[in-house]
Amino acid sequence: MDNNAVKQWIHSQETQAVRLLQKLVQEKSVRGNESKAQAVIVEKCRELGMELDIWEVEKKEIANHPFFRCDREEFQGNPNVVGVIKGKGGGRSIILNGHIDVVPEGDESAWNIDPYSGEYLNGKVFGRGSTDMKGGTVALLLAVEALRENGIELKGDIIFQSVIEEESGGTGTLAALVRGYTADAAIIPEPTNLKMFPKQQGSMWFRLSIKGKQAHGGTRYEGVNAIEKAVIVLKALQELEQKRNEKVADPLYRSIPIPFPINVGKIESGKWPSSVPDLAVVEGRIGVGPDETMEEVGKQLESCLKKLSDYDNWFEHHPVLLEWFGGRWQPGSLEPDHPFLDVMEDAYQDVFGSDPVIEASPWGTDGGILSKGGNIPVIVFGPGTTEAAHDANEYIEVPKILLAAEVIASALIKWCEVSDAIDQ
Repeated sequence: MDNNAVKQWIHSQETQAVRLLQKLVQEKSVRGNESKAQAVIVEKCRELGMELDIWEVEKKEIANHPFFRCDREEFQGNPNVVGVIKGKGGGRSIILNGHIDVVPEGDESAWNIDPYSGEYLNGKVFGRGSTDMKGGTVALLLAVEALRENGIELKGDIIFQSVIEEESGGTGTLAALVRGYTADAAIIPEPTNLKMFPKQQGSMWFRLSIKGKQAHGGTRYEGVNAIEKAVIVLKALQELEQKRNEKVADPLYRSIPIPFPINVGKIESGKWPSSVPDLAVVEGRIGVGPDETMEEVGKQLESCLKKLSDYDNWFEHHPVLLEWFGGRWQPGSLEPDHPFLDVMEDAYQDVFGSDPVIEASPWGTDGGILSKGGNIPVIVFGPGTTEAAHDANEYIEVPKILLAAEVIASALIKWCEVSDAIDQ
């Protein structure tokens, strides 16, 4: 087999890859508005001859699954899409999983261009979702098409997935798993900047309600300021974060300053400047290590909050109320000697002539759902950078999409194996 022919074909498709990515970016596939971008995916999958399964997620079918966490009531009109290329038999199968949903664009005045323009400039495509992760999805499709155009048929099945709801907890991938889609391995092309992540951090969202006592601001000493009590809680969270991260010895996290962060993203308190507020509500996210469980991390946070009375006896009779809400991202972990990691490293070597950088993901992906829910080995690998994701003027470098496609195509050949069967 001429691997060079696959490489040359991929790089001959730069213009077509840019056009596909532009079409995807131009469809504003924020939560609840995924349908038009999925239509672009469906058109491409049909062009590639995939067996298509297009369905709307039914909440009742997944609501009782232990991994289900979603506050969205209605999925009608915004389907999941799975395209299958059946292998000739006798080879290992693979899932290629990409999410179609994007986070909102935020303040448009912070953008230099229309966030949904898909503008192509100096080798980069700009726009919301370009790096997270429509560029990665294009790399998947380009890799599959490269094999097809070069007449390479595999023994194992390729299961391409374009799912909704990743940014809100993974309902789309969970629905595909519950529907029966499983495989011997999976690649998720999130923006890793062409690094390989065999381990992924999980996370949980929490809400803390901190009580105080109302009073007039002029006699604030007659009340108890919930904001001041929240400061004590925030300090305790910082100490818990430090304590948890001091124990991290995994070498895959050696270049990450805070492997498992506790981030406070929202604080609300008070209704009037001259009043002492009697309630402060803090919302945040706690990271879950690849080898941890949601339950044990949850208990650590609960224990931290119960010990607040050691700092301030106010909390003895006014304990902080902890609620778990919103999305949850399951952690994932692949052992370092797993054959799928060997295959991915070899594929990278084929393209770059050097070893890949192997790290652990500092953020959650749908990988944990596949690995913990389906016992599927997962590696997160894709073009784009985390720094550009979710930011204004998001972009992706097109050459890196092509390089990612090269690696993925090589990995498909090695993992699923080339068939020598001749159709009669």
